[in-house]
Amino acid sequence: MFEGESKTLGSGVAYSWVKLDNEGNPSSIGVNFTESALEGHPEGRTVEYTLALPEEAASTAYNHIGIDWNPHGHEPQGIYDKPHFDVHFYMITPEERDKIIATGEDCKNLSKMPASEYIPEGYVPTQGGVPRMGAHWVDPKAPEFNGQPFNETFIYGFYNGEMVFVEPMVTIAFLETKPEVTKELKLPKCYPISSYYPTGYSLSYNETNKEYTLALEGLTLR
Repeated sequence: MFEGESKTLGSGVAYSWVKLDNEGNPSSIGVNFTESALEGHPEGRTVEYTLALPEEAASTAYNHIGIDWNPHGHEPQGIYDKPHFDVHFYMITPEERDKIIATGEDCKNLSKMPASEYIPEGYVPTQGGVPRMGAHWVDPKAPEFNGQPFNETFIYGFYNGEMVFVEPMVTIAFLETKPEVTKELKLPKCYPISSYYPTGYSLSYNETNKEYTLALEGLTLR
């Protein structure tokens, strides 16, 4: 495993990483954070913590990771309004993100529909968008939209008709249960550029080092 940038996250620490297979190709990419990172965050405001990736991750589709702390969750109310982390794996640079203002003329870039082959199976857009992120697309078949509580979920992000991030979200309450989650992702048929993309994601807790691992798994050249 090759580690990238490490930063303070709440009262703990988070760091990015990538794993390579025997041929030197990326097989998984993710972020680890200590158990103490669940505490010590501002109570009244959202905070983003950004992590650069190790240079060994250059052949993946991702440029950097942004971990957003949401003390009261966010829209839609009644679904995502729980304290949670949004973990964005961005496919664009921070400078490109700065150009996403999500107001005025930029709104047309939020609402621009991707070609059907670039849309993950079953996903639909939510209304509007978020500055420095883009438009969020959700799976209406996810448990939280079908009478089940929101524990963890997987979101895709688009801007100007192109995928710009993938986003696992997980609540603090669910993390406190020290879960073991492994899921296959619903995927698009095509991708904007040839690179390594995930086919699944996982969430786990290591009792020995008291760290959580959130990973994009099964990286495949597309």
